[in-house]
Amino acid sequence: MIRLQKYLADAGIASRRGSEALIKAGRVAVNGETIREMGVKVDEEQDIVTFDGREIRPQNKMVYIMLNKPIGYVTTVSDDKGRETVMDLVRDIPVRIYPVGRLDYDTEGLLLMTNDGDLTYKITHPKNNIEKTYVAEVTGDINMNTILQLRHGVVIDGVKTSPAKVEVIGATQFGTKLEITIHEGRNRQVRKMFESVGCIVKRLTRTREAGLILGHVPLGRWRKLTESEVNMLKKIGSSKKSSKETRKNYHKNKKQTKNN
Repeated sequence: MIRLQKYLADAGIASRRGSEALIKAGRVAVNGETIREMGVKVDEEQDIVTFDGREIRPQNKMVYIMLNKPIGYVTTVSDDKGRETVMDLVRDIPVRIYPVGRLDYDTEGLLLMTNDGDLTYKITHPKNNIEKTYVAEVTGDINMNTILQLRHGVVIDGVKTSPAKVEVIGATQFGTKLEITIHEGRNRQVRKMFESVGCIVKRLTRTREAGLILGHVPLGRWRKLTESEVNMLKKIGSSKKSSKETRKNYHKNKKQTKNN
């Protein structure tokens, strides 16, 4: 028995979080009964799960790709405003996949896509502090003071950001080119961070995420991840889990020694 949102993710419908929204919207049914609440579990062998009236099944073949997303595409499976989505760029992939996290409409660069719900959960969960690196071309006065502010964290939307890694890497027609690395995923975070120190982002490109590098993937194109890249991603969170188990066993053994 597995949770319904995981079943949907394994079927390539959406990520777990995206699946929760679909369930709440009443678009999912189990054995003919529409489900709207969380926590429902299904039997993968016995239960019939439908999405928008169509029966769905978990996919056996897992697909992992890296897309170089252009500006002008929304990072969703569909868009109620009729805008182009990243799904339009992967029509040649025979298996249904979905975006891992989001990349703003006016931001380009590295976007991971897969039908592996467990991996998507690992990469997008805040507890894993996945680093994302961007190259930002900005206007405004970039000096040591503004860089230090960004490195120490700035207040956006009333909440201070975590410290960022920031380096000046060159100059452009817009002004200054910087590389910035964050691990949070707040709405338009990088742009708002620069705005908070009096700068405007004219162009923003994500170049790295979760240890992967965009490299020379052409804009609007994609490539499959290598086996070693996939294995690296699957290890996300495992070291923390091991450390937690080690601490747990240490205190358990210490307690037993004391009792003896």
